[in-house]
Amino acid sequence: MAGDADFDLYRPAEEHEMLRESVRALAEAKIAPFAADVDEQGRFPQEALDALVANDLHAVHVPEEFGGAGADALATVIVIEEVARVCASSSLIPAVNKLGSLPVMLSGSKELKAHYLTPLAKGDAMFSYCLSEPDAGSDAGGMKTRAVRDGDHYVLNGVKRWITNAGVSEYYTVMAVTDPEKRTRGGISAFVVEKADEGVSFGAPEKKLGIKGSPTREVYLDNVRIPADRMIGAEGTGFATAMRTLDHTRITIAAQALGIAQGALDYAKGYVRERKQFGKPVGDFQGVQFMLADMAMKLEAARQLTYAAAARSQREDTDLTFFGAAAKCYASDAAMEITTDAVQLLGGYGYTRDYPVERMMRDAKITQIYEGTNQVQRVVMARNLP
Repeated sequence: MAGDADFDLYRPAEEHEMLRESVRALAEAKIAPFAADVDEQGRFPQEALDALVANDLHAVHVPEEFGGAGADALATVIVIEEVARVCASSSLIPAVNKLGSLPVMLSGSKELKAHYLTPLAKGDAMFSYCLSEPDAGSDAGGMKTRAVRDGDHYVLNGVKRWITNAGVSEYYTVMAVTDPEKRTRGGISAFVVEKADEGVSFGAPEKKLGIKGSPTREVYLDNVRIPADRMIGAEGTGFATAMRTLDHTRITIAAQALGIAQGALDYAKGYVRERKQFGKPVGDFQGVQFMLADMAMKLEAARQLTYAAAARSQREDTDLTFFGAAAKCYASDAAMEITTDAVQLLGGYGYTRDYPVERMMRDAKITQIYEGTNQVQRVVMARNLP
């Protein structure tokens, strides 16, 4: 992939644009036709998973040494962005595969990486991320899930909530308390738990406003006994790994927001060119043109910030924490505004499920909430001002 010089311009290099074209063509042909039904039925987008796996786009971030594409951070952003443009639920396949497996990439042993990243790269398994709990969202210090050492094993007990793709994924990165006295200051450890492990079960799918095709469920850990070598990194380093992971993956949420917003803008542009009122296309009215201009301006600003953050993610710059939070916060706020305006531009039609913009507006909302609410992102930014 492109070197640092290309990243500094915050514009994709030629190979990135070629990737965008191929992913967009695939998404429009193999994913878009099912997007409305996936949302309406609240079903997992199996067609999208099949298409992404067949084209090695389901987990492009996995290094080549483990059979992956070895894509850089910007390439991963582009894949998620283009899939989200037609179906936000489907974009959570590559996004959450990165979120779930990145702790292993960042802190896991070589053996752990080989064991879990190889099947992920092949498309034989998906990876989810288990940090939040019923009483521990932004406050990870309230975590109650425990992992107790028992010889060469750990025994895990607890409940994880808001787990994306739970029940579909084979592997789960689970954060658990190993030293209650230390809490986030060295008392939380990370583990890989498998769906097939005895004692693992799942709650009913949440009934959500948007991203209805991506199952969100609780994960129950009832005396789940796993080998000690499934710990990711050293004991007590789990919280640091979790936070370092989010520095990188908040950028993938920004990418999802970009895609949703782009899809809404593209549809609204086409609509106002065709829809006629008062004897001429709606798009000829200056008020409508101003709305479109503002939507496009916000989207481009969000894209530039997201790509700048991707550059820092690739280089692991010291200001990544600020830029990851800023990209996620700004892009998701922009997506909410842009999709809302797209609904407005379609008038009454925009408020119906016969047109995709109302789905995009509902899908956009979650990007302001998960992987840390935008209020929390502002706290993170304030603490890490460059």
